[in-house]
Amino acid sequence: MISSIPSRGKALWRDDRAAQLVEFAVSLPLLVVFVVGIFDFSNAFTLKQKLTNIARDGARIAAADPSSDLISPLVSTTNPNGLPASISDAIQAIANDMAPPNNINNCGLGVGSTYTTGNVEWTFTANTGCTLTVVINRAYYYPANTTNVVANANCTPTAPATGQLAVVATCVSIEYTYPWYFGRVAGLVGGTATLPTQVVGTAVAVDE
Repeated sequence: MISSIPSRGKALWRDDRAAQLVEFAVSLPLLVVFVVGIFDFSNAFTLKQKLTNIARDGARIAAADPSSDLISPLVSTTNPNGLPASISDAIQAIANDMAPPNNINNCGLGVGSTYTTGNVEWTFTANTGCTLTVVINRAYYYPANTTNVVANANCTPTAPATGQLAVVATCVSIEYTYPWYFGRVAGLVGGTATLPTQVVGTAVAVDE
């Protein structure tokens, strides 16, 4: 019983000078998870907004160019890969837009980047220091009665219903590898987090 404990022992039982330290040690992992989560998700959201704006600029530039050279583009010293003018202009604009004030590493993206093509769709891959994939589809189409055009990540169009008028547009999609930190610190509280490895920004502009 407590009454049988010597007076010195009673004083130790009543001493709470280290209680705050124990509480802090218990709550610290949870606090770290919250703080890292706030910063990580806000940075990912900001990156998505920037990529969407950059994709919109690229789509507008490509859509404003003529489509006469899409099938047989000219090869020149400034265009060694024989990219169509609209694609070359768009990819260069996207690479430049990633510079300040956006401060996004363009991973070496440019006219000379590795790409694959299917005549109307070009997929660029850049991996110098990071990984970046840009898809430009110059024959993206969607139903004319669609009020809010939301393209998917790879700019693959959905065929309009039979007899329905289709609008031809340019779609640009930018996929950027994002290094999440939240998943790493979730283990501090015994949790796990499955997060997308890429942040995607997509935009559509009607061909002029």
